[in-house]
Amino acid sequence: MDQALAGASRIAVAPQSTGFGAEITGLDLSQQLSPATLAEVKSAWAAHSVVAFPDQPLSLEALEAFTLQIGPFGIDPFIKPMAGHPNVLELRREPDEKAKNFGAGWHSDWSFQKEPPAATLLRSEVTPPVGGDTLFADCARAYEALSDGMKALLAPLKAVHSATRAYGTQGVFAKETEARTMEIVVSAEADKSLTHPLVRTHPVTGRKALFVSPTYTVGIEGLTFQESHAILGFLYTHMTQEQFIYRHKWRQGMLLMWDNRCTAHFADGGYDGHLRVMHRTTVAGDVPV
Repeated sequence: MDQALAGASRIAVAPQSTGFGAEITGLDLSQQLSPATLAEVKSAWAAHSVVAFPDQPLSLEALEAFTLQIGPFGIDPFIKPMAGHPNVLELRREPDEKAKNFGAGWHSDWSFQKEPPAATLLRSEVTPPVGGDTLFADCARAYEALSDGMKALLAPLKAVHSATRAYGTQGVFAKETEARTMEIVVSAEADKSLTHPLVRTHPVTGRKALFVSPTYTVGIEGLTFQESHAILGFLYTHMTQEQFIYRHKWRQGMLLMWDNRCTAHFADGGYDGHLRVMHRTTVAGDVPV
């Protein structure tokens, strides 16, 4: 504890070749970080958007404690949390489950909230020997690659966000017939909608990023369905091009933290017949601007 608090050793940050995504070593996240070390971690997270911490054998209590060092807990609706841990979700899929793997659609976590979470933290408790990658789209670099004309077109637009397609009364989970270990809460609350800027500005870096996803964005305010579909369809194809994607490969006991304000992600499958257990927390965010 004392050594960690003193920040005796600097962290090592190994970025991906694009700068999007990085691995951070030299830390024991079961211990309270010194202010200087925590500032380094947050700086690396801001710079690389997705940061992985390998070899972190964290208890649920330690995961909660580290999450609170990043910021206060976010609100996680529509999924029943772990008993005794109201801010931890267990993403469990048993070897014999036939339901589609959770998170198998591009999204930014809970973007339908007034204040979507700034960060999501996900730790691998049981890692299957095959499959289970998580793909991330760099929505800041995708925005920067657009033409000036397209940026001007998008600048005033407000995207309409809703959880209806996933958790609504007529959503995917409401119609699901296969058994699922995770307890999903279908609710009329999910059918509500609100708007956020289609292009949001990161409160720390100041970079602009696309803030839309096919899972939670249901239209563009003031445009017809056909007009919205055309613009959003183009953006989804654009931002998920290979050049903007980081494919994260999990290792046992690894903790991953990503920035929902400038990324979208997709949970890949490919591990049928194997147990996969992940523990997840979120950090509260602010109103997108």
